[in-house]
Amino acid sequence: MLSYQHIYHAGNLADVHKHALLACVLSYLTRKDKPISYLETHAGRAVYNLVSDEAVKTGEARQGIQNPDIAAWFAPDHPYSHVIAQTRQTHGDTFYPGSPKIAETLLRNIDTLHLAELHPQESHALQIAMGDGVKVYQKDGFAMAQSLCPPTPRRGVLLIDPSYEIKSDYSTLPTFIAQIAKKWNVGTILLWYPVLKDGGYAQMVKMLSRQFPDAVDHRVAFPPAREGHRMVGSGMFCINPTYGLHSEMDRLSKKFASLG
Repeated sequence: MLSYQHIYHAGNLADVHKHALLACVLSYLTRKDKPISYLETHAGRAVYNLVSDEAVKTGEARQGIQNPDIAAWFAPDHPYSHVIAQTRQTHGDTFYPGSPKIAETLLRNIDTLHLAELHPQESHALQIAMGDGVKVYQKDGFAMAQSLCPPTPRRGVLLIDPSYEIKSDYSTLPTFIAQIAKKWNVGTILLWYPVLKDGGYAQMVKMLSRQFPDAVDHRVAFPPAREGHRMVGSGMFCINPTYGLHSEMDRLSKKFASLG
C-alpha cells in the first residue's frame, strides 16, 4: 500500500495521456473569472527528475515525454507544453511535472488545491514542492475526497489516480465515485486507470459506464515499455467532461494509434 513511488514511471506514455487531458480540463475551467476547486486523491511528489536512478531503471520516460517524437505532439501553446516548460525553467531541463504541479501552474490565486498523499516520503516531498496556499494532506485520498465533497467553490475537478497496487480498488472505485458524484454533481471527475494485459480494468469500466451513461471513457494503446511489462495502454474515465475535451481525446487517439 505504501510501496508505490511514481518516480519509476514518471513521464511515461500513460502520463502523457493523463496529463495532457488534465491540462486541457484545467485550462478550460480557468477561462472564466470564477474560482474552482482542484482535488487529487493520490498526488505523489509533484516534480520528478527523469535522469534519477529510479526513472532511468525502468526507461519508461524515454518511451514517453523524453521521446522527441512524442513531445512534438504538443504545440508550444498547448497547456501541457506550457507546464512542462515552466517546470524545466524552475527546476532544470531533466524535470517533469506530476499532476499536482500541472494544477498549481495552471490554476490561479482564486482557486483552491487539495492534495492527498499517504506515503510519508512522497507526502514530505509534495509539501516541499508546492507553494503556499496549497493544502496537502498526509492521509487516505478517498477519505479526503469524501470529507471535502462538495468542495467550496463548487466548480472544479477531482482527479483519482491510484496505483492499483490494492486490487480491490477496481471493485470499490465505482461505489466511491457514485457517492462523490451524488454529493458533487457539477464536478468534473477524472479517473485514470492502467490498461493491463490481463484486462483487470474492464469490469470496473463496465460498471462505471452503466452508472454514468453520459460520461466519456477514453482509452489509448501503446507498446510495452520493456519486455514483460504488463501495461499496454492508458484509460481516463471522465464524468462531466469540459467543452473541447472530446476534440483533444480524438487528437490523442490518432497520435497514439501512430505508435503501432
